[in-house]
Amino acid sequence: MGSASGGAGGKPPKPDIANQMLLMLVFVVAIFIMFDQNLRQSLGNAVGVVLEPIVGFHGHNAVLTLFFTGLFMGFFSIVVRHFFVDWVAQARTARITSAFQKEFREARQTNNTYKLKKLTELQPQIMSQSLKTSQTQMKLMPVTMLVVIPVFAWLANFVYLDLPSTMLSVPWSFDVNMRDSNVLPNWVLLYSLLTLPFSQVLQKGLKFFSFRKRLEKLETKGEEEKPEEE
Repeated sequence: MGSASGGAGGKPPKPDIANQMLLMLVFVVAIFIMFDQNLRQSLGNAVGVVLEPIVGFHGHNAVLTLFFTGLFMGFFSIVVRHFFVDWVAQARTARITSAFQKEFREARQTNNTYKLKKLTELQPQIMSQSLKTSQTQMKLMPVTMLVVIPVFAWLANFVYLDLPSTMLSVPWSFDVNMRDSNVLPNWVLLYSLLTLPFSQVLQKGLKFFSFRKRLEKLETKGEEEKPEEE
């Protein structure tokens, strides 16, 4: 009992300072690449040695280039997260956090001081679980950004330097310049429009696979324990 209460009333875990510093370093590098045209073009040219023969299409089909490049980056980032994130544990933590917040709001609204005291003692544990989930996601960001930044540098070269024509037709307009901007550059908006549906479907499919695999393990474990109970 004493250790349980001590854990409940303990301090929440400290943030992962090392990973935060690494993430900040990656962001600083990304900003340098974004605003230094020479650095961005040099990085894009280096990546283009690999990507240009595969998805460049000699600049004759920019939509397909954006689409296939987006598929590659979406597949890479989602698969990396899938192997390092426990989706079942994440869903459980989200449900527990949501239920805790609901109970805490109700206790405050009804001025239930006893319930508020107990929930406040449990709050560090809830914060600890939520922080672990967010830290796992944050640890993966530098890894994915190390791939995303060079690929986007190449896409910028492709759109602004290599394309013979940047005009195209989309469902809402027959004449759109990919180099123009509407909040974001048109080519970035088109890239997102082409690849986000695939990323969402892939992520939901992998989550479904994870949940089904965990359920099958639980069912197998339950069947193995039945004879022992009998």
